Amino acid sequence: MIICHCQTISDYDIHAAIDWMRAADPDTLITPGKVYRALGKAAECGGCVPLFLETMRANPNLPITQDIPMHLCTLRGATQEKPNERRQKSY
Repeated sequence: MIICHCQTISDYDIHAAIDWMRAADPDTLITPGKVYRALGKAAECGGCVPLFLETMRANPNLPITQDIPMHLCTLRGATQEKPNERRQKSY
């Protein structure tokens, strides 16, 4: 089934890329960006992303809860800036 019409990516392509990455490095963290790069493509309009993610989650080599180190789980929240942090009060 075609997942992305812009880049002509099928569900077979996604599963093959995930299987290839998992075989190359069993401990790698597989992200949609890495799958796109493995296929030599990039998301264009973004309309396929929900179906792309659903297809990725259906792959048996991609566990739903990958072991992410605890110090990385809180990293995103710690690095995001507060809204309006650098704006002057008179804006």
